Amino acid sequence: MGKSLENPPETGSKPAAAPLLAWYDRHARVLPWRARKGEWSDPYAVWLSEIMLQQTTVATVGPYFMRFLARWPNVAALAAAPVEEVMKEWAGLGYYSRARNLHACARAVAAEHGGKFPENLEDLSKLPGIGPYTAAAIAAIAFGKPATVVDGNVERVVARLFALRDPLPQVKPEIREKAATLTPLKRAGDFAQAMMDLGATICTPKSPACNRCPIEALCDAKAEGIAALLPARAPKKERPVRRGACFWLMKGDHVWLRRRPEVGLLGGMMEVPGSPWDSREAEGAKPGLDHAPLDAGWKRVPGKVEHTFTHFHLMLDVYTATTRKKSVPGGGEWVPLDRLAGEALPTVMRKVAAHAMPDAGPLFAKR
Repeated sequence: MGKSLENPPETGSKPAAAPLLAWYDRHARVLPWRARKGEWSDPYAVWLSEIMLQQTTVATVGPYFMRFLARWPNVAALAAAPVEEVMKEWAGLGYYSRARNLHACARAVAAEHGGKFPENLEDLSKLPGIGPYTAAAIAAIAFGKPATVVDGNVERVVARLFALRDPLPQVKPEIREKAATLTPLKRAGDFAQAMMDLGATICTPKSPACNRCPIEALCDAKAEGIAALLPARAPKKERPVRRGACFWLMKGDHVWLRRRPEVGLLGGMMEVPGSPWDSREAEGAKPGLDHAPLDAGWKRVPGKVEHTFTHFHLMLDVYTATTRKKSVPGGGEWVPLDRLAGEALPTVMRKVAAHAMPDAGPLFAKR
């Protein structure tokens, strides 16, 4: 019979810091934003990486982090950059409000803190885009403060260590409480990174490698044979489907793009003009050409562009046409095709470009 999640045992704090830090000293991942042993962490690099890593994988973030650091090596340089340039460099990384908050935070640090990140949680939390997790990460990793850092990896480790059976997200407060009992007064930053590394490499979502875990003997879920079942998750609600249309308008080797409003989904990013995205479910409910930017010989490209956002799934029809007009109603600009890769085009719009021009793949080759 499979293991059940009933009858939770009594749990308390656990002496996890010493064995975990000893393991970390030998097996720490080498990451571009992580200080080497014996070196001080750069608060700017810690902050930049933590913002980028929110809901994004280490493998994806690496190249973006290196490009940002090469172009804007410190917070003053980033604060002085035009926000449009920051959005362009962020394009493809997703969750674009992070980029706007990143720039706003850099400006706040430069203007209000003399270009240096504050060290305490209270002041860090007042900065744009810095919530409890990011504030704790900066305080612990960059400044050695005994702050408790809880990301997705840490949630998994703690849920298993204490055999917390309630499902996510309702168990999050209890996870944070238990995690706080583990955080040591010294080397809190190393401990936070050790917990992250443990979750990323050993205490993985599926098939955790318990026999290689440095704190296996302390793990309640391992003792009960339910480690792979935790953390439990509430059933996900099915994402609603929204539909719309995009209009790929060419003039010679230029395409017409416009900027989305600063506030809202994909705020401040460039886009191919299109219709609103509605929630009509019926397959036959297709947006007409009444949202096209101008009258032209529009032709629908067979197939659809599909993209999944956090709260809904999007299906887009793509229409193409050419024109000789110098401008198009509704605002925007003509962008040369060979500049597309450098524009602040979100992933969904890059999909639209590839759908409208199947041979456009090289335009979006990894930089």
